[in-house]
Amino acid sequence: MGTMTATYTAKMTDGPLQGKTITTTFLDSGDPQPRIEIPADAGKRYLYARGSGLEFEGSDASGRPSAVEYRYLEALLS
Repeated sequence: MGTMTATYTAKMTDGPLQGKTITTTFLDSGDPQPRIEIPADAGKRYLYARGSGLEFEGSDASGRPSAVEYRYLEALLS
């Protein structure tokens, strides 16, 4: 049987992707990603940093959040 990678929902709270969500994976340590780069048009990427908002759903025995808030930092150009 293969291993299952734990995922959570990243919620963009401001910036150009405000209101959008993506599914992403936890770090090997079990923590949410500290920063997320999201590809956009023409080689642009949006950089978001983890905020303080966490949501927990159901009775997840791992204690990990089901959703994490992310705040806009900057647009990166390739």
